[in-house]
Amino acid sequence: MTILYTGAMRGELEPCGCSPENLSGGLARLSGFIKANGEKFGPYVLVDAGNSLGDDSRQGRLKSDVVVRSFSLMKYDAAALSKDKSHADSVKSFKKYGLKPVGDVPGGKRSVRVKRGKLALNIGADSAAPLKGMLNVLLTERPTSELGQVEGWDVVVTSSGEVLDEPITSGRALVVSGYPRGQKLGVLTLSLDENGRISGFSHQWQALGNDIKEDPKVRGIISEYDGKVAELVRDEDMPQTGLSPFLGAESCQECHRAHHEGWKSTRHSAAFGTLEKAGKPRDPECVRCHSTGYGEDGGFYSISATPELAGVQCEACHGPGREHARDFRPMQPAGESVCVKCHTAERSPNFEFNRYIEGIGH
Repeated sequence: MTILYTGAMRGELEPCGCSPENLSGGLARLSGFIKANGEKFGPYVLVDAGNSLGDDSRQGRLKSDVVVRSFSLMKYDAAALSKDKSHADSVKSFKKYGLKPVGDVPGGKRSVRVKRGKLALNIGADSAAPLKGMLNVLLTERPTSELGQVEGWDVVVTSSGEVLDEPITSGRALVVSGYPRGQKLGVLTLSLDENGRISGFSHQWQALGNDIKEDPKVRGIISEYDGKVAELVRDEDMPQTGLSPFLGAESCQECHRAHHEGWKSTRHSAAFGTLEKAGKPRDPECVRCHSTGYGEDGGFYSISATPELAGVQCEACHGPGREHARDFRPMQPAGESVCVKCHTAERSPNFEFNRYIEGIGH
């Protein structure tokens, strides 16, 4: 008996491509792998331990829709929902697409029963409700440090975001944790005795690299999402804020020509072009770190409305420059605290301030 498991995707639909170290994952690859290899695992169940939907923003709700529809195509046996409002609102969507939501939310189930041959499984989200005579699988968002003794459960899948190289134990239960942001699929294969008790196991992480053939149906859902996200940023909705405090790099070069020439040779200057190549030029989550002043008054809005602020320019690191140009007020230094707003552990895992700043050249 094999349990294929995910959790803690947090609305990550596909690898962002920001760093070579983070090119694994994605719903289209996950579905492609399962379709191509599911039968090799013999009887299996596919579960998600929760924390995989988007947040309660407009874009987050669009992401949740993609996750739900993709899970439906993959035929998840159970998926956990938390008490988070955005998750609670997804119960109808789960049921619309034939999914079985488990969790303490209105309309959610305490558990679902699944049969694989003669084996009966109880997959639930209520730690107080294991069932006798069944293989009990608990889906929870609790971290391993807070599990305690999970009496009556055989397997616990958590969506805490912890990375467990191998299963650990809590009482007699095996504990595994969904890989953050869906970068890998967990594969837990159980050996069972004549009483249906676990007598042994093997575990592996299946990386979802670009060698995995994508499921075209899921890719189609993601492409549809990209179109809807682009509609969130319409030029006619651009706020009118008066004179922008941002000038753009072309204005900076009038006094800082050498710095400007150096900047043009950096990846910062071409940052927006990478979004255009990836088909994400209007994705707010991406644009924020590939432009100058996005989300601020007078900052970048779109490539058609504010082309002069595309890319990571001087003012992205040093702040708006209009006042500086007027009275030569000193600009803010670009310290590490500025960089890590975009060079996060998730998006730029190998970021080292001293090494990276050398590449900027000034």
